[in-house]
Amino acid sequence: MKTLLARPALLLAILAALVAAVPVFFSNFAVSLLNDVGIASLVALGLVLLTGIGGATSFGQAAFVGIAAYASAWLTTTQGMSPWLGLLFALTLTGASALAIGMLTLRLGGHFLSLSTIAWGLSIAMLFGNIDALGRHTGLSNIPALSIAGGSLADPRAIYYLIWSLVALAFWFGYNLLNSRPGRAIRSLRGGAILLASVGADAYRVRLTLFLTAALLAGLAGWLYAHMNRFISPSPFDVRASIEYLLMAVAGGLGHIAGALVGAALVMVMKNGLQDVLPLLTQRAGQLEAVTFAVLFILTLHFARGGLMSFVRRFTQGRIGPARPRPEIAAAEPLAQRSPPDRGTTILQVSGAVKRFGGLVAVNDVSFDVKAGEIVGLIGPNGAGKSTMFNLLTCTAPMTAGRVNFLGHDVSGMSQREVARLGLARTFQHVKLRPHMSLLDNVALGAYARTSAGVLRAGLRLDRREEYQVLREAQRQLDRIGLGQRAHEEAGSLPLGTQRMLEIARALAADPVLLVLDEPAAGLRRKEKMALGDLLRKLRDDGVTILIVEHDMEFVMTLVDRLVVMNFGSKLVEGDPAAVRADESVQSAYLGSVV
Repeated sequence: MKTLLARPALLLAILAALVAAVPVFFSNFAVSLLNDVGIASLVALGLVLLTGIGGATSFGQAAFVGIAAYASAWLTTTQGMSPWLGLLFALTLTGASALAIGMLTLRLGGHFLSLSTIAWGLSIAMLFGNIDALGRHTGLSNIPALSIAGGSLADPRAIYYLIWSLVALAFWFGYNLLNSRPGRAIRSLRGGAILLASVGADAYRVRLTLFLTAALLAGLAGWLYAHMNRFISPSPFDVRASIEYLLMAVAGGLGHIAGALVGAALVMVMKNGLQDVLPLLTQRAGQLEAVTFAVLFILTLHFARGGLMSFVRRFTQGRIGPARPRPEIAAAEPLAQRSPPDRGTTILQVSGAVKRFGGLVAVNDVSFDVKAGEIVGLIGPNGAGKSTMFNLLTCTAPMTAGRVNFLGHDVSGMSQREVARLGLARTFQHVKLRPHMSLLDNVALGAYARTSAGVLRAGLRLDRREEYQVLREAQRQLDRIGLGQRAHEEAGSLPLGTQRMLEIARALAADPVLLVLDEPAAGLRRKEKMALGDLLRKLRDDGVTILIVEHDMEFVMTLVDRLVVMNFGSKLVEGDPAAVRADESVQSAYLGSVV
């Protein structure tokens, strides 16, 4: 077993052979049930991507299944068109609907988003039952069967191979997507919009693209459903069906794409068993079935939030060998780099920066600059306005008055994402890493703005040249900070000091002109601070310009070339560390007995 698990390609080949043999050895009933499992797994796959990995809970996916099913059924029954044209029409209509709905609802957060998915899930299902052209509640019948090269796929055994071929392609697409540039952004959505903006990504656009992808997978399932069953009515596409699809994703494992298939099989087999058994026990089998699934949902959330795949992962952990270095990554061409400014050139100018929160002036007419090739420290006691100034520099917060000029651009009104793309990279006071992503993927996320592959290119593996370049760059930055040998470990397993180093590596992967660090020494032990200081000096020697916002005087004084001291929102003094340390106003405001 251990040998088999260590060879995933062999395991997949065995599974493919078993799936292909099903129509030969099993009854029509078993084949039909597996067809239903395959179709349902497409919807569940979209939910694993959207809800489990992207963090946007949807209770309306069955509506997209219905839109595609009705679109193709209407086109083929009333207009006499080919089901293959119906596929194109179904996906186009589903995609357009998802785009419109997503643009209206995805800016909502938390439970408001979930409630909105219930609302449009209900409304679309009701719409199907109130349009004469769609047969109202009676539905549409006599939907033509699919055919390939003149051969009909009306028989369950015939359409079986088409369904499972499409399922295999969809899961292959999903796997490729998650292990790519857009996939890393998708897996980082739970880290928040600020994290994604810091690497040049737009969280709303990433979420909308993911929402559209999940809807198209549901649309493909709807097309197959319509032409397999050859009859449709509104009831299979209401909110109850959406909850059932969500249960599949949860039961299988929201964090694993294979969980979509496992969960679909579990729920469909259980549903079929209950439909056989419950009528023998009660005359209200339908209501009892709903209660049973509700209880199953609650129990899963309480005792197995990771789904069945979490147990599989525990079993296989340690049995699969460590990832090996890939020669294609080492042989990849380096990513294009910016031309660095000449040492001593002014790259950042802050002029009269002001930030007010109502009557509170957090930053009051602060001005300073940063030159290429130096380390500048922005320091001050608690409440001095350092963090607010940091947010103004990185465009995380809007400025009330004043200007920030970066590389000749007035960035005062820009978004954080736009400034990041100009070459300003940052870290966070509270570390923002994706704990279940590898060190390599966390750092590769930093190179997002340096690359261009989208969802389609990534899913079809047309991005391999660019992807190998990104992974080579990520490995180079890990080697730079001394973590190259741990590239495939999960980031969440690292101690705090090493996580801060990893954040710096992610920022360096962006090829920044200016690296801005937000209290990088906070919470570190003495040895970790010494290692961090050594790293920053090495980066300065390599030509990296660094601005540190910090309050640890012992750490900063021996590191920076120049200091800017703030107190009560205003600039108190600016100069080299020795001059700042000797300044009486600084001693009074901050240093106290340290001097």
